[in-house]
This record gives sequence, C-alpha cells and structure tokens, in this order.
Amino acid sequence: MDLREQGRWALFWVLVGIGCMLVATVAVPIGAAADAGAQGAALQDEASASDRLDAADEIHIDVFVHENGSATFVVDYRFENQSDGEWGELSSDVQSNQEVYADSQEARWNEILREGENATDRDMAIENVTVSTDNSSVPREMGHVVVTFEWDSFAYPQLTQIEAGSALADLSLPSGTWLQVYAPEGYTIDEVSPEPEGSDGSVTGGTEDSERESVRWGDSGDPFSSTPPTIVMIEESNETDPAAETDPGTDGPAPWLLVLGALALLATVGAAGWWLRGDQTGDRTASATNGGSTTNENAAVPEAETPPPELLSNEERVLQLLEERGGRIKQQEVVSELDWTEAKTSQVVSGLREDGEIDVFRIGRENVLALPDGEDEE
Repeated sequence: MDLREQGRWALFWVLVGIGCMLVATVAVPIGAAADAGAQGAALQDEASASDRLDAADEIHIDVFVHENGSATFVVDYRFENQSDGEWGELSSDVQSNQEVYADSQEARWNEILREGENATDRDMAIENVTVSTDNSSVPREMGHVVVTFEWDSFAYPQLTQIEAGSALADLSLPSGTWLQVYAPEGYTIDEVSPEPEGSDGSVTGGTEDSERESVRWGDSGDPFSSTPPTIVMIEESNETDPAAETDPGTDGPAPWLLVLGALALLATVGAAGWWLRGDQTGDRTASATNGGSTTNENAAVPEAETPPPELLSNEERVLQLLEERGGRIKQQEVVSELDWTEAKTSQVVSGLREDGEIDVFRIGRENVLALPDGEDEE
C-alpha cells in the first residue's frame, strides 16, 4: 500500500471519529429533552387531574379520628350526573388513571400536612392513598370520586382525651365544601372551635353504622380563615367517684343523722382509747411489782425510713405521693408537686394505669388518680 492510499484511509477514520462525536453531542440533549418532556407531561397530568376534581359540585371531607392519634380521611368529590356524558368521561378517566389521580391528591394533602407539622411540631405522614368512583341516586343522581388515605399523628392523644384540628392549619373550605370530624367510639366531644355548623353549634350524633359523635363545618364562607379548628374529645368513663357527696335531692341520710353518727363514733373511739391506756398502765405496774421489766414486744418499733426521692423511680414517686395523700390525688397536683411537665406526668400515669397500679377517673374536666379499691385503706 503506497503513501497516497494510506493517507486516504487515515482521512476516512478521522471523518468517522468526528461523525461519532457529533452524534453523541446531539443525542445527549435530545435524550435529556425527552426525559424532561416526559416529566413535564406527568406533572401536567397530575395538575389536570386536580383541576378536574376541583370542578366538583360538592366536596365532602370526612375525618375519622382514632385513639392512637391517626385519622382516616374520606374525601368525596360529588358531580351532578348529567346527560351530556361529562361524568361518564371523567369516571372512565379516573378508572384508567387511578395512580395519576392518587398522586395528585397525595401531593395536594402533603402541602396541608407540611403546614400542620410546622404548627404542631409533630412528625406526620400520609399513606395508602386510593381513588375510586361510584354512583348514587338518592337524594338525586350524582357521580362520586372518592379519595381515601391515612394521616399518621393527625391528632394528639393524652391519657383520657384527644386534641385534634391543629394539623389543618392550611385547610380552607370554599363554597360547596364541608368538613366533618368524627370522634373515636367511646369518646364524647367536649370543646369545639370555631362554632360548628348549625344555629346552636351542637354536636351531631352517630351515623347509622357508628356511635361516633361528630362536628361539621362548611358552606358558609371559610370558617378557618384565621385559625385552624380545635376539637377536644374526652373518653367516656363508667367509673364514679366513691367519695362523691350525696345529692341533697336524693333519699340518702339526712345531714343531722350523719353528724350524730360521727359524734357517736368519736365517743366510742375515745372510750376504747381510755380503756386500753388503763389496761397498759396496769400491766406496767404489775411488772414493776414482780421485779420484772417490760419485754421488747411492748417497746415501740421505729417506723421504716422513707427512701429519698432520688432513689425512687418515677412510678414509685407517684405511688408514694398517692399514699401520702390518702390514696387519692388530682393529676394536676402531681405535675405541681413533682415539678414535671404534663406530657411526662401523663406518660407515667398511663403506664401505672395499664399495669393496674392505679385507677383514673374524671371529676369535671380534671383527671383524678386513686389507688385500687382497698389498697388505700390498708
């Protein structure tokens, strides 16, 4: 091969290399543009899904609070079932793109969740988002797109009560939107703010398949424009205070009979004490006459020293305080006496209650701790 032919081949391979470099340079931006286009299309799909649901004629948000502080949300987008086929088209689109609609709803509620985390300083999460469609004919023909999900740490559970609502710091209720919050079964709604729907601001009873109490807002402007709602739910208790005074209107003993009984009891105790003192004096006299001495059995036994507080566990300190107070004390007094926070006190009291060490009941709006029946009388 002569020099001229070798030069032609060298030029050929140089041109091939330049061509490969040009192809690679062009292909990278095209691929990146394609990925960006796909991502943009996905975002547009989610935005379109949210816009289509926002066009609902009514939106009903039901929140079922659980004892552990989590909540199940059921968001019902309701559409008039018109004859022009719009609902049929939307229903088919939702069924074909459930993941897109679920992602759009999860993104929307996560925005509210982040504001709730900032307002409450609690870690929260939204999980198990699902989307489905349904139809109803009563009271009128309507189509439904139903979104359900779980909101962890939505409420703040305490010993005998749950506080909810502060996580909805960024929620608004435009016209045609309702919010209904249900207490767990076995709980009553004690405090509500702002005033719920209805002229008397009353709490509604349970549904057909539930005994849960609930409160409802909506369709009257935005009730949460300045502050989020507040709902305080208290656990119902069948326990009664055994030391409660007899109602004067009942058929219990008259007050003068109670006074006479107390005087008779004091007289009996005094007589018994006088008799025992005389009997002990006689024994000491007889012992001295016989030249003997009193035995160690009659000597006073020193009381056991109470260990210092720093050697006691938190639970033992609460039990010791209960014994010092005669077996009964208000939880708020424990907070003051032991200089604890309410959260720490609630945690320790909950553990003692679960272990059966103490009983807890309510008097008015206060928790009262008591030793189990019979333990404070020993």
